[in-house]
Amino acid sequence: MRLFVALDIDDLIRERIARFVEGVCNFAPEARWVKPESLHITLKFIGEQPDAAVENIKQELVSIAAATSETHFHGYGFFPTPKSARVFWVGMESGPQLAQLAAMVDNKMASRGVPREGRPFSPHLTLARAAGGSGAPRWRKGDRPNRVFQILQEKLAALPTPDFGSMTPHDFFLYQSHLSPKGSKYTKLARFGLESQEI
Repeated sequence: MRLFVALDIDDLIRERIARFVEGVCNFAPEARWVKPESLHITLKFIGEQPDAAVENIKQELVSIAAATSETHFHGYGFFPTPKSARVFWVGMESGPQLAQLAAMVDNKMASRGVPREGRPFSPHLTLARAAGGSGAPRWRKGDRPNRVFQILQEKLAALPTPDFGSMTPHDFFLYQSHLSPKGSKYTKLARFGLESQEI
């Protein structure tokens, strides 16, 4: 099964982003827009694992003791560059605790044989992808200038920077990703708590 570890987002922030997407999605009709209910903050993409590995992965994740911090959602951007955009995303600001949590998850999964991340943690919420394009932030072979998000970029440049609010996550989740022609569907397999105090 295809697995990843992520934070969920509060319903109010999800609703604000959904209204924003409703207002701008027609400016990039060729893009594949993420359903609001599927929005999440990826901490670690694990990839394909046998069913038998799930319990062991849960045991690794439940041993993580990490603190939480307030996360603010605002602004937007494009990966890998605005001119060669494959991904349209919402930006996030958080304390060091979020990157520390991602590093802990990465370390635990490395002990299970999952390759470590090769780049710094860059938290974001993916709103749309160019059809057939990877969601990876870095430049990839085959990336070239395209016009998928050009009109959207022009419209956004004339608007105030969007602000979607703040939240303090209290848990993170192991998810299963189900791929289909209609888009990915995510199922929570397990919940893991975070410490509420700031450190």
